[in-house]
Order: sequence, then structure tokens, then C-alpha cells
Amino acid sequence: MEIKDIQNGDLLFMRDKSPLSQAIIKSTSQYSHVGIFFNSCIYHATKKRGVTKQDLSAYLKEEEREVFVYRYPQIEEKKVLEEAEKHLGKPYNHSFYPGEDAFYCSQYIAKILPLFSTIPMKFGDENNEVSDFWKEYYKKLGVPVPLNLEGTNPNQLSQCEKLIFVDQLFY
Repeated sequence: MEIKDIQNGDLLFMRDKSPLSQAIIKSTSQYSHVGIFFNSCIYHATKKRGVTKQDLSAYLKEEEREVFVYRYPQIEEKKVLEEAEKHLGKPYNHSFYPGEDAFYCSQYIAKILPLFSTIPMKFGDENNEVSDFWKEYYKKLGVPVPLNLEGTNPNQLSQCEKLIFVDQLFY
């Protein structure tokens, strides 16, 4: 699949080789980031920019990512785009704690497209309930790891029965 084949409202699930991405994948499974596509742009929450919209082609040139496209056939495009725009400029939720006026990627998508339930958050790896990566991450933040607090993650969103896997994006 190519960028020209993506439709408004398609969800883009990603993974890359960064340490944060790898820690998320080890804790939750195959995806570490999610955004939604509208009018040549990806709307998403990122550590660097907070809630933002970026030209998808430019975003994909920033670093090497694998991208997988999912579609929600019953999406109300106008309503979801209005909700997505309403949160632009809000900060990134670095702690992943619920209830802040900030968003991490899957939290943002779940807010603008209310199809998804919350689940207990996991921060482990194959050996530990909380991996060394997450212990250090939360030590730097100065807050406890939100283990088992309600939240979302990209992999969990991708498993929603209302979404249809379309294809991998090649760019």
C-alpha cells in the first residue's frame, strides 16, 4: 500500500527501533505508536510535539518506521476530525497517568474515536513485571510506575473488532 491509498480516518499503527518503542513493544506486543490520517496529515501525540498534525510524508522521513493501516468503516469523518483538531497543541502525557489534560498516542486516539475500552497498563518484559527501562523512565519522572492503572496502548487499539486491517504501508 502507498500513501496515496490511505483514506481519511484510517488509523496508522507503527513501530520503530527506538528504545521507547522497543520497551512499549516488549510490554504490550507489536505496535508502539498510533495516529489517525486526515487530508495528507497524521494527527497524533508525540513526545517532541505533544498533540500535533504533521504532513504524513514529512513525518515518515524523520526516521525509519514500519506502518500498518487499519480502517473503521463506520467512522464519522467530520465529527472525528473536529474532535482531533480540538486537542491540537495539548502537551504529551509523559507519565501515561489517566486524567491529565495531556495525551499519549493511544490515549489521544481513544479520546477522539471513542471505540476503545481501557485496560490495566503493563510495563514489563519477558523477565520482570516492570522492566529496567520503565523503572529508569519513571525514576527520571519522579513518579511511581502506573502499573495496572487503566489506560490504552496501540496494540490493544489495533485489536478492536470494529477495525479492519488494510495493509502495510510502503513508502
